[in-house]
Amino acid sequence: MLKNVPALLTPELLKIIMEMGHGDELVIGDGNFPAASCAQRLVRLDGLGVPEILEALLKLFPLDSFEKNAFLMAKVPGDATETPIWGTYEQIAKEGDPNFAGFEYIDRYGFYDRAKQAYAIIATSEQSLYANIILKKGVVVS
Repeated sequence: MLKNVPALLTPELLKIIMEMGHGDELVIGDGNFPAASCAQRLVRLDGLGVPEILEALLKLFPLDSFEKNAFLMAKVPGDATETPIWGTYEQIAKEGDPNFAGFEYIDRYGFYDRAKQAYAIIATSEQSLYANIILKKGVVVS
């Protein structure tokens, strides 16, 4: 056991985020995201939603301070789906990392293409639609 590590961060996920370097990207996918077909490295956190994973990750995972560091899948034009989860993400990110400077939105297929290049993808059971997020890793400054 370790102290101060959120319990939902599995040993496999901790290993992956430790291996990641500056500029590597991590995807947290909702329950509808095609995680298995996109992932180079897949971590399953079934039964969990994205907000609690995002909050836990940001306790250990530094966001990039040099470029955009957080991305959301944009709604398909004309889709009237409500996305209140985006506000939740923004609050968690603001509290979790001083380098968070807002989200950039990526169209659906652009998001999928970017996810295929990501270092790893976390598959969740999040039921909210358009709840996918990409985080760009930064550096730890002492």
